[in-house]
Amino acid sequence: MWYVIQVRTGTEESIQIQCEKNISGKILKECFIPRYEEQRKYLGEWRICQRTLFPGYLFLVSEHLDELYQSLKHVIGLTKLLGTGREIIPLSQDEIQFLLRFGGEEQLVKLSQGIIEQSRVRVLLGPLQGMEGYIRRIDRHKRKAYLEIPMFGRILNAQVGLEIMEKCE
Repeated sequence: MWYVIQVRTGTEESIQIQCEKNISGKILKECFIPRYEEQRKYLGEWRICQRTLFPGYLFLVSEHLDELYQSLKHVIGLTKLLGTGREIIPLSQDEIQFLLRFGGEEQLVKLSQGIIEQSRVRVLLGPLQGMEGYIRRIDRHKRKAYLEIPMFGRILNAQVGLEIMEKCE
């Protein structure tokens, strides 16, 4: 099962290291932070860099919820495991499939490329292909798409790299 823990934004990596170091491999199968690629202009040159897809969230894969819960009590900086208040709820199969389709096994959302036709975005290459409905806004200057994704029983705002190759009216 996949679980999500909420942490202070910016502390995802240190808490990931704590989890991997302090929780047994029998309990914790995997601990990861989904990331996305974006292009940034630095010294007049476009470079690809990676950013956190869901700031403030860390994903855990485990089949032993009770032991995982007890082990997480020793992690410093953990805010909470996401759930309904009384119980911790794993991600649904739809959410897991979405994350695997979007970021692949390595949980890295690659750059996408698209065009704008008659004020509509059409993604030609990359993980955003076929997911244009999640796009709420595009910043062509920064080469980013801003998304609204239903996840964890709420709507999360996220951003990913999207280069618009041309605009046709």
